[in-house]
Amino acid sequence: MRAAVATTVLSMLAARDRALFDRIATGPSHHRLARLAWTLVTHGGGVITTIAAATLPMLLGGAIQHAAMQALLTLVASHVVVQAIKRTVGRPRPSRVDAKAKTWAVEPDRFSFPSGHSAAVISVALAYAIAFPPFALVLLPVAFFVGFSRVRLGVHYPGDVIAGQLIAAATALVV
Repeated sequence: MRAAVATTVLSMLAARDRALFDRIATGPSHHRLARLAWTLVTHGGGVITTIAAATLPMLLGGAIQHAAMQALLTLVASHVVVQAIKRTVGRPRPSRVDAKAKTWAVEPDRFSFPSGHSAAVISVALAYAIAFPPFALVLLPVAFFVGFSRVRLGVHYPGDVIAGQLIAAATALVV
């Protein structure tokens, strides 16, 4: 009985996730310049950007060095959790399920849940926001825009992004 209820609830959530994806994702009719802008935003959660943001400030010493070490630790820990869940759940990306779903960014792998980009950028942003609270007003909205860009570019469902962000937040609290 519990398994049937859980399956029903998950099916309803997946359907709502797909419906929201369909409303947010950029279609071929959207302007090329807008897609380019979202692509630039999405790189804020990429490997090079997040590792650089978590390591380069270590060279400066002091409080920023400590915050950078926290950011790197949070980034690595959240990445391990995200990858373990991705490989266990194995949810395919939108473009692999729906022929109408167009991806406007490079898919780093075939799995969608949870979003690694979203987790990475929130991990780093939260570590610095905790260390330097005034910067939270800039860092957190930027990090949320990166997550939104993943849906906008057709790479993730909204639930993937939210899950990645929650994993990062939980990891930041533990670290």
